[in-house]
Parts: sequence; C-alpha cells; structure tokens
Amino acid sequence: MSESMFSVQGKVVLVSGGSRGIGRALAAGFHQAGAQVVITGRDETTLSAAARGIASDGRTVETVVCDVASVEAIQQMVDGVHARFGRIDVLLNVAGVNIRQPAMDFSEEQFDFVVDINLKGAFFVAQSVARHMMHQGGGSIVNIDSLNTYAPLKNVLPYAMSKGGVVMMTRGLAVEVGSRGVRVNTIAPGFILTDLTQKLWSDPTMREWGETNTPLGRLGEVEDLVGAAIFLASDAAAFMTGQVVRVDGGFTAGLNWPIPEGGGQ
Repeated sequence: MSESMFSVQGKVVLVSGGSRGIGRALAAGFHQAGAQVVITGRDETTLSAAARGIASDGRTVETVVCDVASVEAIQQMVDGVHARFGRIDVLLNVAGVNIRQPAMDFSEEQFDFVVDINLKGAFFVAQSVARHMMHQGGGSIVNIDSLNTYAPLKNVLPYAMSKGGVVMMTRGLAVEVGSRGVRVNTIAPGFILTDLTQKLWSDPTMREWGETNTPLGRLGEVEDLVGAAIFLASDAAAFMTGQVVRVDGGFTAGLNWPIPEGGGQ
C-alpha cells in the first residue's frame, strides 16, 4: 500500500472554526502534512494569531473572518476562498459553540445561538462548499459530531440536538452528492481537552470519572483527531462516505461499571 494514499499534500483545505481548539489542531495537522490551509472564525485577532502560530517553512496559513451564523457571510467566504485558489478539496466543518445549563433555563436567544452556529451554520457551509466540489468533480467534507450523539449528556441539550442534526446532515448530504464525487463523513470526538473545557476537567471528580470511563485511561488531546481527519480527507477513504468515526478512547465501546475485580454474582 502506497503512502500516497494517505497524502493531503497540495490540497486546498478550508477549516471552519479554525482559530482555536479542535479546528486549530486540525489546521496545524493538515498544514504540516503539506496542504494549503485556510482558517475561518469570528475574530480577526484570534485568527491572525492562530495562523502565525501554525505557519511554517515559509508557507502561510490564510485567514478569512466569517460568522457562520450568517448565511450571507458564509457564501461570501466560500466564494472568496474558491476564487483565490480555484478549488476547495477538503472542508473541515468545525465551528461550534455550547452553553452548559439545564434545559429549563434556556432562553430563545441562547437556543438560537447554539443551533444557528452548530447546525444551521454547519449546513450552509457544507452546502456552499459542496456546490463547488460537485462542479470540480469531487472533494471531501468532514463534519465534527459529538459524544452527545451516542448518548446526550446532562445540561447541554440544545448542543446535543444540534449535533444530532449534524449526523443526519452528514448521511443525507452523502446520499445526495456522492454521485458527483463528493464524500461526507463526520468525526465524533470523545472527551477532548481544549481551552474551553479545561475548567470543566480541572475538577478532580470530573477528571477521575472521565479517565475511569475511557478504556484508554486518559482524556483526549486535540491532536488525537488529526489522523482520523487526514484519513477521511485522503484517497485512503475513497469508498467511505456518510459515516461517523468515533475518536473517543473507547468511551462508547461499553460501560465501565464498578464491579469488583474478582467478579461475583
């Protein structure tokens, strides 16, 4: 098997939500693998800092400010990237937000904030990019799902609902665009340490619970997702579409219940 099957060298890769966390790690991984990376986000200062931190070997990482809650902004961003490079080979559809609180406490504005970015935004970014990919004869879209689509976690219901929609979007879009050479898959991370989750996992009780219930015995790092994303974007996954790839350290493999090691009835 040739290593070129897993190559993303020279591919134009658009990373929605690429200024921090999972998106930044994926952008860095693809850049190191030789891709031309474009990252988007809502804040120009954060974007620029991320691009400078990722860039190496004299190759730049391009930035485009875009709020994916705006369909008009999405269209302008995607068309601009396509005009700049002549194609978009890979979309890493990462942009997402969350609010942790009981479902009974959500306001309409808070609900819309989460769903507009996580589901509506993800759909219209994918739609806009897919149109270009269909015209050019192919491409790979990689969405970011969540552990919540295996089992919804407490106090993040609108987030879980939005990610459930992303799974259906992945499958439905794969069916519609597959005949034009466009593949659509999703990565479902487990518990990943990011800037936004560090506070949550700094609690000793939470940390012990997460590590105990993850068969590999640790929480994930953002870099743990890079290999799966490169695989899905490469020719190695040429016959793979509409799928959910869980990168969760085995969390969803089974229940690690506290039965005594000696067994018993």
